[in-house]
Amino acid sequence: MSEQINRDRRFFKAGAIASAAIVLAALGGIAIAQQDKYALKVPGGLAFSEFRGYEGWQVVATSQSPGLKLVAVILANPEMIEAYQSGIPGNGKPFPDGAKMAKIHWSPKMNQYFPDTTVPGTLHDVDLMVKDSKRFADSGGWGWAVFKYDAAAGTFAPGTEADKPPQGNDARCGFACHTVVQSRDYVFTEYGKR
Repeated sequence: MSEQINRDRRFFKAGAIASAAIVLAALGGIAIAQQDKYALKVPGGLAFSEFRGYEGWQVVATSQSPGLKLVAVILANPEMIEAYQSGIPGNGKPFPDGAKMAKIHWSPKMNQYFPDTTVPGTLHDVDLMVKDSKRFADSGGWGWAVFKYDAAAGTFAPGTEADKPPQGNDARCGFACHTVVQSRDYVFTEYGKR
């Protein structure tokens, strides 16, 4: 009888360990899937992975969209920063191929320690643009992408026409909007005086 009890205990322990391993593997798989924003791509070939490390790029400027009720920071890779510092686009020259920008939007919230100050709250989306005059010859030499963020799921997805504001979901999504600054090589953002 005690041999049967020992066998049952070993079987129960093995089952519990196997169940725990399955649950941990499933949770780990979900966590990895949620964090893999770099696997995303918009039609037309612009991939989030082309902007790996954007979180550490230098700040170009900040912006606020009262109509959208969002705050943003605009970041640029070293090639874009160097171009800005050389006077582009104000000098009439175009940005070089490889120049990249990322604009991160958040819903604003009040700073808990300084209530008169608005700070970033929940992440809303990340907008990306890259200069590649061969790949994007039909859109002013620039490719764009919008990746909206789902805070509940912790995931990104390409923007769509159903979003607010509506977003085209291909690499030309920013072209129509940016044509008003064609003379500035399709770039709205001014490099703030430092």
